[in-house]
Amino acid sequence: MSWRDDVLTVLERDPAPKSFSEALMFSQGLHAVLLHRISHRLYLRGQYKIARMINYWARVLTGADIHPGAKLGEGVFIDHATGVVIGETAVVGKNVNIFQGVTLGGVSTAKEKRHPTIRDNVTIGAHATVLGNITIGENVKIGAGSVVVKDIPPNVTVVGIPGKVVVKRDKERDRLREVRRESLPDPLLEALTDICASLDSMERRITSLEEQMKKP
Repeated sequence: MSWRDDVLTVLERDPAPKSFSEALMFSQGLHAVLLHRISHRLYLRGQYKIARMINYWARVLTGADIHPGAKLGEGVFIDHATGVVIGETAVVGKNVNIFQGVTLGGVSTAKEKRHPTIRDNVTIGAHATVLGNITIGENVKIGAGSVVVKDIPPNVTVVGIPGKVVVKRDKERDRLREVRRESLPDPLLEALTDICASLDSMERRITSLEEQMKKP
């Protein structure tokens, strides 16, 4: 994934920037993601000090503190980077939306996996906190200000302190809602078709009666 793809992600999900150049120059969330990708590559090569230096200046410039060890997938979108904190062992999947003030933090000081794993297509609302070595399933929505400390299954909405599941998505119902409108029956069209068929039948009966009356 190139830096251009990250810019296009911003243009796709943020209505504020009006052009590619505006998003590139003025989106702090984009800058946080781009600088993290650089620091992460250096971190993986063992160049820890340079990676941390970039992380430090990224925090100063954008307000987001993303540890170089954290893994961000393709299409991650950070809206208003201010106050975003993502810990060293956090793993963020593809097409995840993160709003201002979000924390993906740890509850342990042990040198092990201690930060959350966020699966694909998750949205985390402003000032939500996700703590510990837990997993947030695909397509989950976490409400603003929520605190999540336990694993969350896919396809649900979570709100509150502590976070609780309030909505479970019905995949079959969602699929039916997405059926193209033209494939559904049109009651008006069916009614008009019935009327035309009735008129045609009446016309044939009238024609038949007229022919019978003409006979001697």
